[in-house]
Amino acid sequence: MAPQRGKTGDPRKALGRRGEELAAEHLREQGLVILSRNWRCGEGELDIVATDRKRLIVCEVKTRSGEGYGTPAESVTDDKAARIRRLATRWLIEFKVAWCPVRFDVVAVECVAEEKPRIRHFRGAF
Repeated sequence: MAPQRGKTGDPRKALGRRGEELAAEHLREQGLVILSRNWRCGEGELDIVATDRKRLIVCEVKTRSGEGYGTPAESVTDDKAARIRRLATRWLIEFKVAWCPVRFDVVAVECVAEEKPRIRHFRGAF
C-alpha cells in the first residue's frame, strides 16, 4: 500500500505513523503491554516502550516503502542504538523505575505498494 499524505502533507510522516501503528499491534499480539508511545524528552524520542511482565522492552520502529535505502533494520546505527539506550535510562528515571532488566528491539515494517505489510521483530537487536 502506498503511503498516504498525513495532516502535514508529508508522505514519509504518514508512512512512519502507519508503521508505528502496525508495530504496536504486532507487539500486543505477541502479548506485550505497551507502556509508552512516542515518549519524548530533550534528547529525543522512544518509539515504543513495552513490557512482557518480566522486563522492559524498548522498541525502535523503522518503516520503509522499499529497500532503495536499505532494509528498515539496517538504519539503526551504533550511534542511534547508543542514543536509544540513553533515552531508556531517562525513561526509567522519569517513571521512577528503580531497576529492571531492559531489552532493546527493532521492529522493521515494510509497506510496499499493493502488498500486505511485512513486519519483522528483531528481539535483543542491540
